[in-house]
Amino acid sequence: MERESFENEEIARLLNERFISIKVDREERPDIDSIYMLVCQMMTGHGGWPLNIFMTPEKVPFYAGTYFPRESRYGMPGFKEIIINLYEQYKKNPEQINHVSQQVTEALKKTQEKNQGQKLDDHTIHRAFHLLKNSFDFTYGGFGKEPKFPMPHTLSFLLMYAKYYRNDDALKMATKTLDALADGGIYDHIGFGFARYSTDRKFLVPHFEKMLYDNALLLITYTEAYQMTKDPRFKQIAEEIMTYVTRDMQHPEGGFYSAEDADSEGEEGRFYVWRPDEIKNILGEQLGSLFCELYDISEHGNFEGNSIPNLIGKNVTTFAKQKGLHVDHFMKDIAEARKKLFNKREMRKRPFKDNKILTAWNGLMIAGMALAARTFNNNRYIHYAEKAINFIEKNLIIDDRLMVRYRDGEVKEKGFLDDYAFLLWGYIELYQSTFKLEYLEKAKKLANQMIQLFWDQKESGFFFSGADNEQLLIRQKESYDGALPSGNSVAALQLLRLAKLTGEYTFEEKVQQIFDTFAGDIAEYPNGHTMMLQAILLSRQTLKEIVIIYDKDNHKLKKIIHSIQQNYHPHLHLLVGEKFNEVVPFASEYQKINGLPTVYVCENFRCHQPTNDLDQAFIQIFNNEKTENND
Repeated sequence: MERESFENEEIARLLNERFISIKVDREERPDIDSIYMLVCQMMTGHGGWPLNIFMTPEKVPFYAGTYFPRESRYGMPGFKEIIINLYEQYKKNPEQINHVSQQVTEALKKTQEKNQGQKLDDHTIHRAFHLLKNSFDFTYGGFGKEPKFPMPHTLSFLLMYAKYYRNDDALKMATKTLDALADGGIYDHIGFGFARYSTDRKFLVPHFEKMLYDNALLLITYTEAYQMTKDPRFKQIAEEIMTYVTRDMQHPEGGFYSAEDADSEGEEGRFYVWRPDEIKNILGEQLGSLFCELYDISEHGNFEGNSIPNLIGKNVTTFAKQKGLHVDHFMKDIAEARKKLFNKREMRKRPFKDNKILTAWNGLMIAGMALAARTFNNNRYIHYAEKAINFIEKNLIIDDRLMVRYRDGEVKEKGFLDDYAFLLWGYIELYQSTFKLEYLEKAKKLANQMIQLFWDQKESGFFFSGADNEQLLIRQKESYDGALPSGNSVAALQLLRLAKLTGEYTFEEKVQQIFDTFAGDIAEYPNGHTMMLQAILLSRQTLKEIVIIYDKDNHKLKKIIHSIQQNYHPHLHLLVGEKFNEVVPFASEYQKINGLPTVYVCENFRCHQPTNDLDQAFIQIFNNEKTENND
C-alpha cells in the first residue's frame, strides 16, 4: 500500500483534502494497534497489516480494513473510492456514522467483560496439552498448517508439562519442533538467528525478517530444552543466537535493536540465498560440492531459482560417515566453510536494520542471556545482559517512569504493561544468575510500580496501558498469547517467582487474582494461553525456597548451586549471599551456623532445620527428583 497508494500524488491529495492522516508505528504504540485491530476484526471478521481505520474526531472508528488496492479490482473496493465515499457519508449522513460508532463502542465494552465464576484446575492444563497434540505436525514438527510460527512459549509450556507430568509425548513434541526449526531455512545457517515464520510446512522458506523478540524467546526455550535433555545441539543453537544478536543487533552502549528487514536490493531473501557456483568459488570444488549437497544448494534451487541453506532430512555426522570422511575433521571443515561464506556474505548489501531499542523486547533478551549464562556457565553472556540493562536504566527511565523506545538519543512513549512485565523477567533472571541483591531490589520496585500503574482495582488483572498513558476508547486487558506472550501471563509467572524469592505474599495474591480474572478465557482457549498455563502449572507444584549463606570456595556448595542453575528446576528459587536485609525480609536474620556455609530449605510455608551438612541439604532440595549433577 505504501508504494501503490500512500506515495501516489492523487491519493495523497484526496486524503489531505478530506481527512487528517495519522501513521502509527505499532511497535511504539501497541495500545493503539491492539484496540483498532480488535475493531477491524469485529467489523470485518479478520485482521492483519496494513491496518486502515477511519474514525471520528472522538477516535471512534466507523470503517476498517486491511489491504485496499488503489483502484477497485476483483470485487475489492479501491482506496480511492473508499476515501471519496466515506467522506460523502460523513458529510451527508452523520446519523449513520454516529450509529456505527456507537455500535463499535458498545461492542468494545463487551469485550472487557470477564467470566470470573470459573475455577482453573488440572483439567484445563491437560486440555491444552491434548489440543496442542491434536494440531501437532508429527512429520515436520510445529503446529497446524502453513504459515508456521516458532511459538517458543508454547514449546516452553510443553517442556514444563513434560517435567511435572512425566509426559514423554510433550517432550518429544517440543524437541522435535526445536530440531525442525534448527534444521530449516527459517534458521540462518550462515550468520545464525531465526526469521519470523515459515511460509511452508517444513520450515524451509521463511519470511526472512528477523525479530529480536523471536530470537529472545527461542534462546530461552533452547536453553530450557538443553537443561532438560543435555542435547548439545540445543546448547549450540542457543549460543549461536547470542552470537548473532551480540554481533549484529547490539548498540555499542548495550541495548538491543529491534529487527532486520526481509528485503535487500528490492528482493525478499536476496541477502540469504546462494547458488552452487558461488559456494564453489569460495570453498573450492571439493568442499564446495560437499557443502552444497549437505545444505541443499542446487542448480534448480529451493526458492525462486536460488537456494536457502538448510539441513532438513540431513544429519551432519551421518552425512560424513556416508562419504567416508572423518567426522571430527569434516565438522571442523564445515565450520571453517561457514565462516568463509559469512565473510563473503557480509560484502552483500545488508537488509535494513530497525535500530529502535524497545524496552519490552530488550527485557526478553536480557532474560534469555542471563538464563543462558548460568546454564552454560559463561560469564560473557552476563556481561552482554548487564550492558543492556544498564542501557535501559540510563536511557529509558525518565522521572522514575519506564519508557517504550529509544532511537538516536530520542526517547518516546510511557511504557505499557509488556515493558514492565518483560523487564521484570530480565531482572529476575539476572538475579538468579549473579546473586546481586540490587537486581532483586529493582525487580521488587518495578513490580510495585507495575501494580500501581496497571492494576484494575475493581475487577483485578492488569490493563495494557497505564493510568497515566493516553486514554483510548477502552483500557484493554489481554491474556491471550500471540507471537509475544501477553503482559498478564508474563506478569503472573514473574510475580509468582518474585513472591517466592522475596517472601512478599501480596505478589502471590495478585497472581491468584489474575488466574481468577481470566479463568473463563483460559478455559475456553487453553492452548492460546500457554504462558499463563506455565504460571498455573508452576503454582500447583511444591515450590521451594533455598537460602544459602555461602562460602564461595566450597566445592560441595558450588555443586548444589550448579545443579539448580544448570538443570531444569522452575520450582526451585535460589537465594545466595551473606546478608539479605529488607529486600528479602524472611531471610534477613539468617546467618551461618558454626561459622560454616549454611543451607535453609523451605517448602509449602514450612522450613527444614538449617544445616551445615551439604549432603543432607542436597537431599532436602532434590528429594523425589531425578537430578543430573554437574561437578
